[in-house]
Amino acid sequence: MTPSYPDTRPRALSVSELNHQARHLLETSFMQVWVEGEISGFSRPSSGHWYFSLKDQKCQIRCAMFRGANQHIRTPPREGDQIRIRGKVTLYENRGDFQIIVEHLEPAGLGPLQQAFEALKIKLQAEGLFDPARKKLLPTTPRHIGVVTSPTGAAIHDILTVLARRCPAIPVTLYPTAVQGKAATSDIVNAIESAQRHGVADVLIIGRGGGSLEDLWCFNEEAVARAIANCTIPTVSAVGHEVDVTIADFVADLRAPTPSAAAEKISPDQQDWLRRLNEQHSRLGQSARRLLQRLDKQLGHLSARLRDPRRALQDKAQRMDELDMRLNKAMRQKLEQQTLKSSHLAQRLATQSPGKSLARTREQVTQLNERLQLAIRQHLKQQHEKLHFSAQTLNVVSPLATLGRGYAIVKDDQGSIIRDASQLSEGQPIQARLGHGSITAKVTEVNFTPK
Repeated sequence: MTPSYPDTRPRALSVSELNHQARHLLETSFMQVWVEGEISGFSRPSSGHWYFSLKDQKCQIRCAMFRGANQHIRTPPREGDQIRIRGKVTLYENRGDFQIIVEHLEPAGLGPLQQAFEALKIKLQAEGLFDPARKKLLPTTPRHIGVVTSPTGAAIHDILTVLARRCPAIPVTLYPTAVQGKAATSDIVNAIESAQRHGVADVLIIGRGGGSLEDLWCFNEEAVARAIANCTIPTVSAVGHEVDVTIADFVADLRAPTPSAAAEKISPDQQDWLRRLNEQHSRLGQSARRLLQRLDKQLGHLSARLRDPRRALQDKAQRMDELDMRLNKAMRQKLEQQTLKSSHLAQRLATQSPGKSLARTREQVTQLNERLQLAIRQHLKQQHEKLHFSAQTLNVVSPLATLGRGYAIVKDDQGSIIRDASQLSEGQPIQARLGHGSITAKVTEVNFTPK
């Protein structure tokens, strides 16, 4: 029996796989291309599709232009014509033929339409309609967007799709118009004027999807160009593909390569707004935390500087006791002096002869007694006034006066004064001394900021 060995050779692609990969590589490497050359081997079968080769002095390439793209060309090309084409590079997999799918075809030289385009461009440029100085600034965040285009074309669909993704809150008003054919020119002018009369849009997109030079010609008409130039609303020209250029692009305040790009340029990105809002929210939170930390630090400093009112009260009470003792001592001394003086007078009276001397002495005693009583009353009044002033001064700093202004002295169930919320816990009983009376309560919640 012959032994079998594993096949270690590299895997071989099938022809279909190779052609498919080559087609994918060509279509992703080339977007749209313009190619100029001479027509060779032109054929037009009953299907309506066109097949031909485009050649120069050294090389040639196969081309296919299907009926949907060639039906707008009035005069089919002929063998030997020098033309320009726009299309996509691809590979016909069945035969492995490298080819171009043609989307647009025009003569290589300047045809009548191209000549008219260049003539109008020179005219309007000379009048200053292309001058950058006259172009209006577009709003950074439009409040309302107007669109001048066909209601059934791909352009309005692309624009609405982009706006729904980027900023769906912006309202959009469509000013419908034909964008191809003889009536399109006056329709576009009327739509622009209607948008101005309406007065709600602060930016106006004017355009359509891609097509041939003939399809886009209404945007090369002088009436449309002047309507755009005279429009009071900032305008964005979005006609055709990126490679298409029209007179409207030069006159408008901004040119966008496609309708989708126009919607991108004029609409804000809601995701960017959300990101900036989150950044502002974060910065505001950080600022608030820094402010609270600074205020908490200031509160700590002020709390440290605040003196205990009991110390001042004790000082005032001691001072009042001193004044009271001095007053009592002075009164006793004054009474003793007056009593001693009265005793001396009585002795002198006893030693004097009765009669007038006695009467004079009695009168003098009476006067002295009145003066004594007056002096005592005046002295007592002065001492009481001093005592009353001291009592008022003491009452100013008294905690009872503070309680009368709405404050309270809080003590725990042991009678200790509470100065910090951290001394308490939930459910603990407390007593509060008020301006009039006191209350007993229980702690339900403790809120404090750690020092």
